[in-house]
Amino acid sequence: MFRFTTGDRAPLYAAILRAFGDANERLVTALGLDDVRERLRGVGWFDALTDDDLVSALKQLSAWQLLDVVQNHAENYHTAEEYERRNLQYSLTRRGEAAFAGVQHALAVLAATGALQTAVLDAIADRVAELAALLGDAGSTDRRVFSTLQELEGHLDALRANTKQFNGELQRLLRADGTDLATFREVKAATVGYLQEFLTNLDQRAHAIASAIARVEARDDEREGRGGVEELWRRALRGAELPPTAGGDPAPAWLSLRRARWEGLRAWFLPADGSPARVEQLHHVARRAIVTLLQVLDRITESRRRSSSAAQDFRELARWFAAAPDEDGLHRLWSAAFGLGSARHAHLVPADPELTGASESWAAAPPVEVSALLRASGRTERFTRTGRVRDVAELKAARAERARAERAELEAAWSLLRTESPLRLSAFGTLDHGTFERLLDLLGRALAVAPDSTGARRAVTGDGRVEVVLRPPADGSQAVLRTARGQLTGPDYLIEVRTAGTRHPAPATGTEAAG
Repeated sequence: MFRFTTGDRAPLYAAILRAFGDANERLVTALGLDDVRERLRGVGWFDALTDDDLVSALKQLSAWQLLDVVQNHAENYHTAEEYERRNLQYSLTRRGEAAFAGVQHALAVLAATGALQTAVLDAIADRVAELAALLGDAGSTDRRVFSTLQELEGHLDALRANTKQFNGELQRLLRADGTDLATFREVKAATVGYLQEFLTNLDQRAHAIASAIARVEARDDEREGRGGVEELWRRALRGAELPPTAGGDPAPAWLSLRRARWEGLRAWFLPADGSPARVEQLHHVARRAIVTLLQVLDRITESRRRSSSAAQDFRELARWFAAAPDEDGLHRLWSAAFGLGSARHAHLVPADPELTGASESWAAAPPVEVSALLRASGRTERFTRTGRVRDVAELKAARAERARAERAELEAAWSLLRTESPLRLSAFGTLDHGTFERLLDLLGRALAVAPDSTGARRAVTGDGRVEVVLRPPADGSQAVLRTARGQLTGPDYLIEVRTAGTRHPAPATGTEAAG
């Protein structure tokens, strides 16, 4: 299929296929010899080309089953020469379209740059949440379900492609050794900042997508007994309006592809077999890359601090040895460079000096234990009484008590803030300062998340135990929260604080919730 990309005439073959691809974009499917020549100039081919060479190239592409040759019986020909030039018309075959698309895709991959985009994760969360809302809305159209599903699959493909390409570039960066240390250091420092920004709130985004997937799959069609995903595919199939084909019903193949795409979505955020989600693997890869890049940056910084490397020091020392005047100079240089001086353990004596005479040879005398510290510091060990071990039992008990108190205070705050049903922010009224700080933390987390299609903002605490759902007030009213240190005035949001995983019935209207 890709034989046209090799050989001496590969540029001509590629230009001809590009000319046909450009014509297809303009809904022109068949080209004659003169049309091909004209469109070759349009795609940038200006080299001299005879009719024989062009016909030979077209025949070769036809032999490779990339072009189809047909006779044009609808034209009127006035001369034999006109018949020869205009009778045969060429068009791309399915193999030709696939080959041209493959080359275009390869060039696009080479020119593209991978990225970790939090906006794609937010878009996936919004589309899945919108699908759950559309399945629950009896007035929603099948075309809207189909278009939303297509957008979701497009965002998922973008996430996979960008993540795979960015990971490849990241691994090449980790293995690279830059010649310009200044530029190399700037690139790696910027990459560390990029990864750290991506990891911010990654767990919350992944949790929001997984929760939305669970809501779609948990929805049942009571009228026809279908699960939420089956109902989603059934409605999307009606909205796709697939055309009839000669090969049979295209619906089974279309549904099979949708099932595979949905399984791919689950593999990223909510695996059915309980295995780690791919987004968690991405989190681990990013964290390991940050640690590795920081280590490389430390080594670069350390090397820039040194005036010379160890290898350069040994080369300079070798030059000194080569320039030494005599053997005595070599010994002196050796001793100065490597610290090999006279023995510093000659003053040591045996455990019982009376057993060994002063005139006895060292070779015949019993060995004397030499301290390892003599080589490093020039002194021996001094043994003294072991220091008293500190009793930390009281300190550990105090810390444990403080931890229990803090935990009890936190549980008390959550119990005060936890709501049985959605209520207005103004219902909290007056709070102690500690509970007020917990409430501000929940509000801050919720307001930092983009609203879904219904306008609600959802967030969880850092430990994943408490979930908050915030909806804007329908009447634009204001709430006043009072503490011993002052008061806070802001929009009177409709708020739910609950244990993560549980659900409260959604409020019917803003007026009923206010009442």
